[in-house]
Formats: sequence, C-alpha cells, structure tokens
Amino acid sequence: MNWISKYLKPKIKSIFKKKSSENDDTLWTTCSCKNLILKEDLEKNFFCCPKCGDHHKLTCIQRFNTFFDSDYTILETPNPIDDVLGFKDKKSYRDRLDAARKLTKQQDTALVASGAVKGIKCTVGSMDFRFIGGSMGKHFGEAFLYACNYSIENKQPLIFFCTSGGARLMESTEGGLMQMARSVLGVNELKKRNIPYVVVLTEPSTGGALASAFSLGDFQISEKNVKNISFAGKRVVQQTIKESLPEDFGTASFQKDKAGQVDLIVERKYLNSTIGTLLNVLLKKAEAKDKQSNVSVDKSIQTAS
Repeated sequence: MNWISKYLKPKIKSIFKKKSSENDDTLWTTCSCKNLILKEDLEKNFFCCPKCGDHHKLTCIQRFNTFFDSDYTILETPNPIDDVLGFKDKKSYRDRLDAARKLTKQQDTALVASGAVKGIKCTVGSMDFRFIGGSMGKHFGEAFLYACNYSIENKQPLIFFCTSGGARLMESTEGGLMQMARSVLGVNELKKRNIPYVVVLTEPSTGGALASAFSLGDFQISEKNVKNISFAGKRVVQQTIKESLPEDFGTASFQKDKAGQVDLIVERKYLNSTIGTLLNVLLKKAEAKDKQSNVSVDKSIQTAS
C-alpha cells in the first residue's frame, strides 16, 4: 500500500469488512455513527469522534497518555499463577489468555502507573476491555491491591479507570468473585489513611466491578456518553422483575440524575483538569482530618497524664 492510498477514504464495502488489527495500516477508522475519521485526528481529539462525540475505548497506554500531565512510570505488579483450574469451555482458558496477551501486549486487563495530574503525584490504574472483557481475575486483584499499597506507601491519591464486564468466571469463586472482596478491602485501607480515591467509569462498567471497589470512590465520575453502568443489563433486569425500565436505564445520565451512583459526567479531554481540581479539595480535607486526629491524640495523652 503506497502513501497516497493510505490517505484515500476507503470504499463503502471496506468500511464493514473485518480486518486484522495487526495488518491494518490504513490511516482511517470508523465511528458508531458511521463517520470516517483520520486516526491522527481521532487521537488529537482524545479518541473522541469529532462528529457525534462518542468516546472510543482506549488501551491502558492510550489512557495514560491522554490523562497524565506528561511523563509517567508503569509500575510492575505481581503475577500470580495462571489457570489453576485448567478451565475449558469451547476454548481453553490458557488459549484465551495467550490470545488476549498477544492482542493487548500486556499480562492482564489492568495496568498501574505513577505520574502527575495537574502537578499532583498520583497512582493511576486502567483496564483494557479487549482483555477478556476487562474481567476481574487474580491478576487484576493483585494489580488493584498493589495500586492501593503503592498509594499508601507514597501518600499518593489513587485514580482508577473502570471498563469491565465483571468477575472472570473462568477462575471460579477464588480467582474471579473473590476479587470483589479483595478490592473492597484495598479501598478500606485507603480510607483509613485518608488517601483520596477517585473512580472513573467508562464504557462499559458492569457486573462485579461496579458491585465492589468501583462504587466506593470519594468521587464517582463517568465519561460522557457511557451507555452501560449497571450490575446487570437492561434486558436481564426487565426479565427478572417483569417490568419495563426507562429508555435511558444504565446510562451515565440515568446514574447521575436518577440513581445517584455518579457524581459527575466529564468529557475525556477535561478529565485531567477536573480530577486535578477535585484532588486539591480532597487533599485539603484529608490534611484537616489528620490534624484533627493529631489534636485528639494530644488531648488524650494530656488527660491520661
């Protein structure tokens, strides 16, 4: 393919033709609104469609690049043993892991990094939905707890971007569902030490992820136009309760205006500045709490003596 053909808009048929991401060297991509966009323009617009505003899914590295002030450091998280159960459905779990690692070029769904957000040193975690639906397994649990511990040791706020379908069922109760409890314990340790914890919900944020640590942020933020923020999908809930649900059920606006699970809806390009402002407020509040706690301890010592 020569340089001219790269810039030419593809024919209509080629828009819908499935291509391998490894071999696709065209400079064009499409949006859900069927708009053709230069990949370079999409990246400059924080991977948001300039026509409809749809926020495209990001890899972990793309998330860090668009969020941090500038440079950041990827932190090395623990790697537990894979596939203890030897699980197999239509395909072995081992093969699914190998395929996901080849696609995403990372060990599991979550990456953790440290860098500055509006000049404030922060620990930031992100998930890649391409890795088995952003599901939570042992690797995720270790990465999340590592992020919590790193934040505590370095006295840094923790910000975590959620994009997940929930617990990874191929790892059963211990490997999948237990990560809900483990992640909540990690958040509890942050709160005991007045370390700010901010959650950013992206498309989609569902299942066990939303039913655990990703509903416990000091601030619950959603990206704009997120359509799926719920424990179960609209169709499942309707069939369970035998009632119709609002048209916007599970959307970011529904969770903010009607359910109260979201505090703010923020466009991706404003996340850095918005969260930076919130962290300033949270850090001042934490500092005031620490001072009050120290005063209480001093008074107790004086009373005892």
